[in-house]
Amino acid sequence: MASAPPSYKGHWYPAEIIAHCVWLYFRFPLSFREVEELMLERGVVVSYETVRRWCAKFGQVYAGALRRRQPQPGDKWHLDEVFIKINGQQKYLWRAVDGDGNVLDILVQNRRDTAAARRFFLKLLKKTPTVPRVVVTDKLRSYGAAHREVMPSVEHRSHKGLNNRAENSHQPTRQRERAMKGFRSTGGAQRFLSAFSGISPHFRPHRHLMTASDHRAEMTIRFAIWDQVTGIAGLPAEA
Repeated sequence: MASAPPSYKGHWYPAEIIAHCVWLYFRFPLSFREVEELMLERGVVVSYETVRRWCAKFGQVYAGALRRRQPQPGDKWHLDEVFIKINGQQKYLWRAVDGDGNVLDILVQNRRDTAAARRFFLKLLKKTPTVPRVVVTDKLRSYGAAHREVMPSVEHRSHKGLNNRAENSHQPTRQRERAMKGFRSTGGAQRFLSAFSGISPHFRPHRHLMTASDHRAEMTIRFAIWDQVTGIAGLPAEA
């Protein structure tokens, strides 16, 4: 489902520059200063603080637009939680993906008890228009208790070996967490990971399943979609 492109009113830099900086930051393990340097090499002078503000303002907007263009999720959902360090304290990142590995939602929480599992289930059902046929989790008992409360009619499969798809989806986050040397606040982690989980997978098709020519064709399509959701596609061409 298409949506109106974001407004860049009041921004001195053109939309192409803003969207490109946001793409660089969320697509690759780069710092704001490294994005600043890459843009300087291209002759664009922009401070890392400006890049940070752009990512904070437009990151989730772009990610939301990309999610709205995704096909309806599959009827098998894989849920998993993994600990992350935030300002030296252990928190938990809850993630749900469908059978194709598409990220449905993420939530950063302090615990991984039944209340946390229930909160994540309710957030998923509120955000996703369909109810799954099957929910696959690891053997954390909190999932079973929350499942019986929130979606008792949905089949629940609790097995460590069945949940590799959700576990594998944590890998890009782990890579980025290391590059950022951890997160500074729970809210900041939630905002970043919400945008990251919407933008980064868009540019990560299943490369190992494609030929080189098919991969290039698929990436061309995905860049065209990016231009549409960022509003670049509607801009007049320069003379």
